[in-house]
Amino acid sequence: MGVFASTDDPESTGHEQVVFCEDKQTGLKAIIGIYSTALGPALGGTRFYPYASEEEALADVLDLSRGMAYKNALAGLDLGGGKAVIWGDPAQIKTEALLRAYGRFVESLGGRYYTACDVGTYVPDMDVIARETRYVTGRSVEHGGAGDSSILTAWGVFQGMRAAAEHVWGVPTLHGRRVGVAGLGKVGKYLVGHLVEDGAEVVATDVSPQALEWARTTHPQVSLLDDVSALVAADIDVYAPCALGGALNDDTVAALRAKVIAGAANNQLAHPGVEKLLADRGILYAPDYVVNAGGVIQVADEIEGFDFERAKLRATRIYDTTREILRLADADGVPPAVAADRLAERRMAEIGRLRAIHLR
Repeated sequence: MGVFASTDDPESTGHEQVVFCEDKQTGLKAIIGIYSTALGPALGGTRFYPYASEEEALADVLDLSRGMAYKNALAGLDLGGGKAVIWGDPAQIKTEALLRAYGRFVESLGGRYYTACDVGTYVPDMDVIARETRYVTGRSVEHGGAGDSSILTAWGVFQGMRAAAEHVWGVPTLHGRRVGVAGLGKVGKYLVGHLVEDGAEVVATDVSPQALEWARTTHPQVSLLDDVSALVAADIDVYAPCALGGALNDDTVAALRAKVIAGAANNQLAHPGVEKLLADRGILYAPDYVVNAGGVIQVADEIEGFDFERAKLRATRIYDTTREILRLADADGVPPAVAADRLAERRMAEIGRLRAIHLR
Protein backbone atom coordinates (compact mmCIF):
# COMPACT_ATOMS: atom_id res chain seq x y z
CA MET A 1 0.00 0.00 0.00
CA GLY A 2 2.97 2.27 0.44
CA VAL A 3 6.51 2.64 1.66
CA PHE A 4 7.28 1.63 5.25
CA ALA A 5 10.78 2.06 6.67
CA SER A 6 11.79 1.52 10.28
CA THR A 7 14.97 2.24 12.17
CA ASP A 8 15.78 0.62 15.49
CA ASP A 9 18.98 2.42 16.39
CA PRO A 10 18.71 3.78 19.93
CA GLU A 11 22.38 4.76 19.86
CA SER A 12 21.68 7.50 17.34
CA THR A 13 18.36 8.91 18.59
CA GLY A 14 17.68 7.46 22.05
CA HIS A 15 14.42 6.10 20.64
CA GLU A 16 13.28 2.51 20.51
CA GLN A 17 11.90 2.87 16.99
CA VAL A 18 11.41 5.52 14.31
CA VAL A 19 9.09 4.65 11.43
CA PHE A 20 8.90 6.48 8.09
CA CYS A 21 5.61 6.02 6.24
CA GLU A 22 4.71 7.03 2.69
CA ASP A 23 1.71 6.39 0.47
CA LYS A 24 2.21 8.17 -2.84
CA GLN A 25 -1.36 7.85 -4.07
CA THR A 26 -2.82 9.78 -1.13
CA GLY A 27 0.20 12.04 -0.64
CA LEU A 28 0.83 10.70 2.88
CA LYS A 29 4.28 11.29 4.32
CA ALA A 30 4.44 10.53 8.04
CA ILE A 31 6.96 9.71 10.73
CA ILE A 32 6.10 7.80 13.92
CA GLY A 33 8.57 8.06 16.79
CA ILE A 34 8.48 5.60 19.69
CA TYR A 35 10.79 6.84 22.43
CA SER A 36 10.01 4.34 25.19
CA THR A 37 7.65 1.50 25.99
CA ALA A 38 9.14 0.92 29.45
CA LEU A 39 5.81 1.74 31.11
CA GLY A 40 3.54 0.34 28.40
CA PRO A 41 2.47 1.07 24.80
CA ALA A 42 3.61 4.45 23.53
CA LEU A 43 0.85 7.08 23.45
CA GLY A 44 1.04 10.46 21.76
CA GLY A 45 -0.83 12.53 19.21
CA THR A 46 -0.38 12.98 15.48
CA ARG A 47 0.69 16.46 14.37
CA PHE A 48 -0.31 17.46 10.81
CA TYR A 49 1.91 20.38 9.82
CA PRO A 50 3.57 21.88 6.69
CA TYR A 51 7.19 21.39 7.72
CA ALA A 52 9.83 23.06 5.58
CA SER A 53 11.73 19.79 5.19
CA GLU A 54 11.78 16.15 6.22
CA GLU A 55 14.67 16.96 8.56
CA GLU A 56 12.49 19.51 10.38
CA ALA A 57 9.64 17.00 10.64
CA LEU A 58 12.00 14.34 12.00
CA ALA A 59 13.48 16.70 14.59
CA ASP A 60 9.98 17.60 15.78
CA VAL A 61 8.76 14.02 16.10
CA LEU A 62 11.90 13.01 18.01
CA ASP A 63 11.52 15.89 20.48
CA LEU A 64 7.78 15.41 20.88
CA SER A 65 7.92 11.65 21.39
CA ARG A 66 10.61 11.96 24.03
CA GLY A 67 8.51 14.59 25.78
CA MET A 68 5.49 12.26 25.75
CA ALA A 69 7.46 9.54 27.53
CA TYR A 70 8.28 11.94 30.35
CA LYS A 71 4.78 13.39 30.37
CA ASN A 72 3.08 9.99 30.61
CA ALA A 73 5.50 8.88 33.32
CA LEU A 74 4.78 11.89 35.54
CA ALA A 75 1.05 11.64 34.87
CA GLY A 76 1.15 8.23 36.55
CA LEU A 77 0.05 6.44 33.37
CA ASP A 78 1.09 2.91 32.44
CA LEU A 79 1.98 4.16 28.98
CA GLY A 80 5.19 4.95 27.16
CA GLY A 81 5.99 7.89 24.94
CA GLY A 82 5.42 8.23 21.22
CA LYS A 83 4.39 10.82 18.68
CA ALA A 84 3.71 11.08 14.98
CA VAL A 85 3.87 13.82 12.39
CA ILE A 86 2.25 14.02 8.99
CA TRP A 87 4.25 16.31 6.73
CA GLY A 88 2.03 18.63 4.69
CA ASP A 89 -0.61 21.33 4.87
CA PRO A 90 -3.79 19.78 6.31
CA ALA A 91 -5.89 22.43 4.56
CA GLN A 92 -4.56 21.20 1.23
CA ILE A 93 -3.96 17.46 1.45
CA LYS A 94 -6.00 16.05 4.35
CA THR A 95 -8.48 13.52 2.96
CA GLU A 96 -10.31 10.44 4.18
CA ALA A 97 -8.01 8.26 2.07
CA LEU A 98 -4.84 9.85 3.49
CA LEU A 99 -6.01 9.49 7.09
CA ARG A 100 -7.03 5.88 6.53
CA ALA A 101 -3.69 5.14 4.88
CA TYR A 102 -2.02 6.57 7.95
CA GLY A 103 -4.24 4.36 10.12
CA ARG A 104 -2.95 1.30 8.27
CA PHE A 105 0.60 2.19 9.25
CA VAL A 106 -0.41 2.70 12.90
CA GLU A 107 -2.15 -0.70 12.87
CA SER A 108 0.97 -2.35 11.45
CA LEU A 109 2.84 -1.54 14.66
CA GLY A 110 0.62 -4.00 16.52
CA GLY A 111 -0.25 -1.79 19.49
CA ARG A 112 3.23 -0.46 20.25
CA TYR A 113 1.86 3.01 19.47
CA TYR A 114 -1.53 4.62 20.21
CA THR A 115 -2.31 7.85 18.39
CA ALA A 116 -4.53 10.82 19.29
CA CYS A 117 -5.14 14.46 18.27
CA ASP A 118 -2.50 17.15 18.07
CA VAL A 119 -1.91 20.33 16.07
CA GLY A 120 -3.71 19.97 12.75
CA THR A 121 -5.73 16.88 13.72
CA TYR A 122 -9.11 16.73 15.40
CA VAL A 123 -11.62 14.32 16.89
CA PRO A 124 -13.35 13.61 13.55
CA ASP A 125 -9.93 12.73 12.08
CA MET A 126 -9.39 10.16 14.83
CA ASP A 127 -12.73 8.58 13.96
CA VAL A 128 -11.57 8.22 10.36
CA ILE A 129 -8.17 6.80 11.34
CA ALA A 130 -9.96 4.34 13.64
CA ARG A 131 -11.65 2.78 10.64
CA GLU A 132 -8.26 1.20 9.87
CA THR A 133 -6.72 0.68 13.31
CA ARG A 134 -7.70 -0.21 16.87
CA TYR A 135 -4.94 1.90 18.35
CA VAL A 136 -6.62 5.31 18.40
CA THR A 137 -7.72 7.50 21.29
CA GLY A 138 -9.25 10.97 21.36
CA ARG A 139 -12.30 9.72 19.47
CA SER A 140 -15.75 11.27 19.45
CA VAL A 141 -18.29 10.63 22.17
CA GLU A 142 -20.52 9.00 19.54
CA HIS A 143 -17.84 6.37 19.02
CA GLY A 144 -17.17 5.79 22.72
CA GLY A 145 -14.33 8.28 22.98
CA ALA A 146 -13.47 11.17 25.23
CA GLY A 147 -14.15 13.91 22.72
CA ASP A 148 -12.11 17.10 22.84
CA SER A 149 -8.97 16.46 24.94
CA SER A 150 -8.31 20.21 25.10
CA ILE A 151 -10.85 20.39 27.92
CA LEU A 152 -8.72 18.51 30.44
CA THR A 153 -5.47 19.84 29.00
CA ALA A 154 -6.60 23.32 29.99
CA TRP A 155 -7.86 22.07 33.36
CA GLY A 156 -4.47 20.49 34.08
CA VAL A 157 -2.57 23.62 33.07
CA PHE A 158 -4.78 25.61 35.40
CA GLN A 159 -4.00 23.17 38.24
CA GLY A 160 -0.26 23.41 37.58
CA MET A 161 -0.52 27.19 37.47
CA ARG A 162 -2.31 27.16 40.84
CA ALA A 163 0.53 25.09 42.33
CA ALA A 164 3.13 27.49 40.91
CA ALA A 165 1.20 30.47 42.27
CA GLU A 166 1.14 28.87 45.71
CA HIS A 167 4.89 28.27 45.53
CA VAL A 168 5.62 31.90 44.65
CA TRP A 169 2.89 33.87 46.38
CA GLY A 170 1.69 31.48 49.10
CA VAL A 171 -1.88 30.93 47.86
CA PRO A 172 -3.13 28.43 45.22
CA THR A 173 -5.14 30.91 43.20
CA LEU A 174 -4.68 33.33 40.33
CA HIS A 175 -7.19 35.75 41.83
CA GLY A 176 -5.89 39.29 41.36
CA ARG A 177 -2.93 38.13 39.26
CA ARG A 178 -2.32 39.33 35.71
CA VAL A 179 -1.95 36.33 33.40
CA GLY A 180 -0.73 36.56 29.79
CA VAL A 181 -2.00 33.80 27.48
CA ALA A 182 -0.18 33.38 24.16
CA GLY A 183 -2.49 31.41 21.89
CA LEU A 184 -6.27 31.19 21.99
CA GLY A 185 -6.62 27.91 20.16
CA LYS A 186 -7.98 24.56 21.30
CA VAL A 187 -6.50 24.80 24.82
CA GLY A 188 -5.98 28.51 25.34
CA LYS A 189 -9.67 29.34 25.06
CA TYR A 190 -10.58 26.91 27.86
CA LEU A 191 -7.69 28.12 30.02
CA VAL A 192 -8.91 31.70 29.69
CA GLY A 193 -12.30 30.59 30.99
CA HIS A 194 -10.77 28.99 34.10
CA LEU A 195 -8.63 32.07 34.77
CA VAL A 196 -11.53 34.49 34.43
CA GLU A 197 -13.63 32.34 36.74
CA ASP A 198 -10.77 32.30 39.27
CA GLY A 199 -10.64 36.10 39.29
CA ALA A 200 -7.47 36.63 37.26
CA GLU A 201 -6.91 39.61 35.00
CA VAL A 202 -6.20 38.12 31.59
CA VAL A 203 -4.29 39.59 28.66
CA ALA A 204 -3.91 37.53 25.51
CA THR A 205 -2.84 37.38 21.89
CA ASP A 206 -3.18 35.10 18.88
CA VAL A 207 -2.16 35.17 15.23
CA SER A 208 -5.69 34.24 14.18
CA PRO A 209 -8.22 37.06 13.69
CA GLN A 210 -11.00 34.55 14.37
CA ALA A 211 -9.48 33.63 17.74
CA LEU A 212 -9.21 37.29 18.70
CA GLU A 213 -12.81 37.88 17.70
CA TRP A 214 -13.85 34.90 19.82
CA ALA A 215 -12.12 36.48 22.82
CA ARG A 216 -13.79 39.86 22.24
CA THR A 217 -17.19 38.22 22.05
CA THR A 218 -16.88 35.58 24.76
CA HIS A 219 -14.66 37.37 27.31
CA PRO A 220 -14.82 41.12 26.66
CA GLN A 221 -12.93 41.74 29.91
CA VAL A 222 -9.79 40.14 28.41
CA SER A 223 -7.24 42.65 27.09
CA LEU A 224 -5.85 41.76 23.66
CA LEU A 225 -2.33 42.64 22.51
CA ASP A 226 -0.91 42.81 18.99
CA ASP A 227 1.61 39.98 19.20
CA VAL A 228 3.57 37.65 21.45
CA SER A 229 6.47 40.09 21.79
CA ALA A 230 4.14 42.68 23.29
CA LEU A 231 2.67 40.06 25.62
CA VAL A 232 6.08 38.85 26.81
CA ALA A 233 7.16 42.41 27.60
CA ALA A 234 3.86 43.30 29.29
CA ASP A 235 3.48 43.82 33.03
CA ILE A 236 2.19 40.32 33.82
CA ASP A 237 2.59 37.97 36.77
CA VAL A 238 2.19 34.71 34.84
CA TYR A 239 3.08 33.86 31.25
CA ALA A 240 1.18 30.97 29.62
CA PRO A 241 2.56 29.85 26.22
CA CYS A 242 -0.28 27.92 24.56
CA ALA A 243 0.79 27.75 20.91
CA LEU A 244 3.74 25.98 19.25
CA GLY A 245 6.99 24.99 20.97
CA GLY A 246 10.21 26.93 21.42
CA ALA A 247 8.42 29.86 23.06
CA LEU A 248 11.13 30.35 25.68
CA ASN A 249 14.45 31.43 24.18
CA ASP A 250 17.23 33.79 25.23
CA ASP A 251 15.42 36.89 23.97
CA THR A 252 12.10 35.89 25.54
CA VAL A 253 13.69 35.22 28.91
CA ALA A 254 15.48 38.58 28.84
CA ALA A 255 12.25 40.43 28.07
CA LEU A 256 9.92 38.60 30.45
CA ARG A 257 8.51 40.45 33.44
CA ALA A 258 6.44 37.52 34.70
CA LYS A 259 7.41 35.60 37.83
CA VAL A 260 5.75 32.34 36.75
CA ILE A 261 5.60 30.43 33.47
CA ALA A 262 2.93 27.75 33.11
CA GLY A 263 1.39 26.99 29.74
CA ALA A 264 0.00 24.33 27.44
CA ALA A 265 2.56 24.40 24.60
CA ASN A 266 4.87 21.42 24.20
CA ASN A 267 8.67 21.77 24.23
CA GLN A 268 8.62 25.37 25.43
CA LEU A 269 12.38 25.54 26.09
CA ALA A 270 14.02 26.47 22.79
CA HIS A 271 17.34 24.88 23.74
CA PRO A 272 19.11 23.27 26.72
CA GLY A 273 20.14 25.87 29.26
CA VAL A 274 17.04 28.04 29.01
CA GLU A 275 15.79 26.54 32.27
CA LYS A 276 18.92 27.88 34.01
CA LEU A 277 18.45 31.33 32.45
CA LEU A 278 14.93 31.37 33.91
CA ALA A 279 16.17 30.28 37.33
CA ASP A 280 18.91 32.92 37.29
CA ARG A 281 16.26 35.58 36.65
CA GLY A 282 14.07 34.28 39.46
CA ILE A 283 11.32 33.12 37.10
CA LEU A 284 9.56 29.93 38.17
CA TYR A 285 9.03 27.57 35.22
CA ALA A 286 6.39 24.88 35.71
CA PRO A 287 7.64 22.23 33.23
CA ASP A 288 5.31 22.05 30.24
CA TYR A 289 5.09 18.28 30.09
CA VAL A 290 3.96 18.22 33.71
CA VAL A 291 1.20 20.82 33.58
CA ASN A 292 -0.14 20.04 30.10
CA ALA A 293 -0.68 16.31 30.77
CA GLY A 294 -4.45 16.65 31.23
CA GLY A 295 -5.11 15.90 27.58
CA VAL A 296 -3.15 12.69 27.52
CA ILE A 297 -4.80 11.67 30.81
CA GLN A 298 -8.16 12.23 29.14
CA VAL A 299 -7.45 10.22 26.00
CA ALA A 300 -5.62 7.48 27.92
CA ASP A 301 -8.76 6.95 29.96
CA GLU A 302 -10.48 5.75 26.78
CA ILE A 303 -8.33 2.64 26.76
CA GLU A 304 -10.14 1.27 29.83
CA GLY A 305 -13.54 2.75 28.91
CA PHE A 306 -13.90 6.50 29.21
CA ASP A 307 -15.27 8.12 32.35
CA PHE A 308 -14.98 11.91 32.35
CA GLU A 309 -15.15 12.39 36.12
CA ARG A 310 -12.44 9.78 36.70
CA ALA A 311 -10.24 11.43 34.08
CA LYS A 312 -10.85 14.91 35.51
CA LEU A 313 -9.91 13.69 38.99
CA ARG A 314 -6.64 12.35 37.60
CA ALA A 315 -5.98 15.63 35.79
CA THR A 316 -6.69 17.57 38.99
CA ARG A 317 -3.76 15.72 40.57
CA ILE A 318 -1.43 17.69 38.30
CA TYR A 319 -1.64 20.27 41.10
CA ASP A 320 -0.07 17.77 43.53
CA THR A 321 2.56 16.61 41.03
CA THR A 322 3.60 20.18 40.26
CA ARG A 323 3.84 21.00 43.97
CA GLU A 324 6.07 17.96 44.54
CA ILE A 325 8.37 18.83 41.64
CA LEU A 326 8.76 22.41 42.83
CA ARG A 327 9.52 21.12 46.33
CA LEU A 328 12.15 18.69 45.00
CA ALA A 329 13.70 21.42 42.87
CA ASP A 330 14.16 23.63 45.92
CA ALA A 331 15.47 20.74 48.03
CA ASP A 332 18.02 19.68 45.39
CA GLY A 333 18.93 23.20 44.29
CA VAL A 334 18.08 22.55 40.64
CA PRO A 335 15.60 24.10 38.17
CA PRO A 336 12.12 22.51 38.18
CA ALA A 337 12.71 21.07 34.68
CA VAL A 338 15.67 19.09 36.01
CA ALA A 339 13.71 17.87 39.03
CA ALA A 340 10.85 16.78 36.75
CA ASP A 341 13.22 14.91 34.43
CA ARG A 342 14.76 13.06 37.35
CA LEU A 343 11.36 12.02 38.71
CA ALA A 344 10.16 10.78 35.31
CA GLU A 345 13.40 8.90 34.60
CA ARG A 346 13.26 7.24 38.01
CA ARG A 347 9.72 5.97 37.40
CA MET A 348 10.57 4.70 33.91
CA ALA A 349 13.64 2.88 35.25
CA GLU A 350 11.94 1.41 38.32
CA ILE A 351 8.78 0.22 36.58
CA GLY A 352 10.51 -0.66 33.33
CA ARG A 353 12.82 -3.00 35.24
CA LEU A 354 9.82 -5.11 36.22
CA ARG A 355 9.54 -6.29 32.61
CA ALA A 356 12.55 -8.49 33.35
CA ILE A 357 10.58 -10.47 35.95
CA HIS A 358 9.04 -13.53 34.31
CA LEU A 359 6.59 -15.58 36.35
CA ARG A 360 5.93 -19.19 35.33
